[in-house]
Amino acid sequence: MTYKIIKQDLFKMSYEDYWLAHCVNATYELGAGIAKTFDEKYNMKYFLRSLYPQPKDNEAYWVGHALPVGNVFNLVTKVKHWHKPTYENLHKALEDMRRQCEEYNIKKLAMPKIGCGLDCLNWDEVESIIFDIFNDCDIEIVICYL
Repeated sequence: MTYKIIKQDLFKMSYEDYWLAHCVNATYELGAGIAKTFDEKYNMKYFLRSLYPQPKDNEAYWVGHALPVGNVFNLVTKVKHWHKPTYENLHKALEDMRRQCEEYNIKKLAMPKIGCGLDCLNWDEVESIIFDIFNDCDIEIVICYL
């Protein structure tokens, strides 16, 4: 893994070169934070609800998964938008993203300090999880912040 943190708008990263990643809730509300921007730019709520419908009897079905839409991984880390994610659910979603990166030969990821904005996770712990999961992977990860 190559890894760097840069001060840059995530959406200025080359969409042709990089897959973007961010956290969402299982009901795909996308009403605040960077998730709202993903919805405004890519109509993400529509695509998530179309491609990954929520089973009526299991709201938590997609929690812990990385749901690809275009060149975006939507990491489902909690059920409702007002919930806070757990490190365990983030870990599962990141593992799923790694599996898909390997399966589809994805070599470049860009993401914000995932889970650390409105979700209030600790960046040092999240960064440690990223290193744990991707350390031996042939991938470039860029963390963007403003």
